[in-house]
Amino acid sequence: MSNKDDIRKFLVSRRANVTLAQAGLPDFGDERRVPGLRREEVAQLAGVSVDYYTRLERGNIHGASESVLNAIARALHLTDVEREHLLDLARPASASSVPGRTTAAVTVRPSVQRVLDSLAVPAVVYNARQDLVASNLLGRALFSPHFDSDRPNMARFIFLDSRAKDYYADWPLACSLTAAMLRYEAGRDPLNAEITELIGELATRSPQFRKDWADHDVHEHRTGRKVYGHPEVGGLELTYDVFEMPGEPGLSISTYTPDEGSESADKLILLAAWAATQEFGSGRSALEA
Repeated sequence: MSNKDDIRKFLVSRRANVTLAQAGLPDFGDERRVPGLRREEVAQLAGVSVDYYTRLERGNIHGASESVLNAIARALHLTDVEREHLLDLARPASASSVPGRTTAAVTVRPSVQRVLDSLAVPAVVYNARQDLVASNLLGRALFSPHFDSDRPNMARFIFLDSRAKDYYADWPLACSLTAAMLRYEAGRDPLNAEITELIGELATRSPQFRKDWADHDVHEHRTGRKVYGHPEVGGLELTYDVFEMPGEPGLSISTYTPDEGSESADKLILLAAWAATQEFGSGRSALEA
């Protein structure tokens, strides 16, 4: 399976993002046809010949040493995640890899579910293609619009569900980060049939996804803040933290916490009460109590 086009577009897009000032190169005021650095400038910064860098940028990257790729990453000011993505793109698919491989299991062990249920904050478990495979009660309440689907998937909701623009306060950012996370995972596991299938579905059905995918950004969810427009309790500003599960390759736990004493903390209490009424089948909303 050739990924020359992905390599070419990724390196070209990263080169376009670096200014002469960032690279520490003099600006002689000459007009540039394209933004960012020229190939010869990247080659100079990386300590390789222009011909060699040109071959790399054309996608002929397999066999390049890690030291050369790290030099290219430094020249292009790549983030740690972008550097890792470049290394992933340079690795040919393993001979032991089987085309059509799928993602991690879509369930968790009972002990993991008990851990989720013991947490006092919203928590969900998701896999590489962003299927929501498990949650605690508060996590299911926080992402209740997503769980309306028989196959809850974060990416599919963000790009294909009309409610997403109201649910995510910064929907364009949610879209760009989601596309970047899928590109990162696709680079790590290029033979994963389910990730490839999801990317194809989104590219076919969502103009926004096509736009964000074309940026060739990569992102790995670790920690940050998000604002949600929950249909029951309104705006929630929460910090998310992602924890890998060594015993469950491909699965991660994400928790969501408010600042202590904040309005969002009070709203989470309301959300927990609403979730309890849904769990026990009460027809009366907790918000009406």
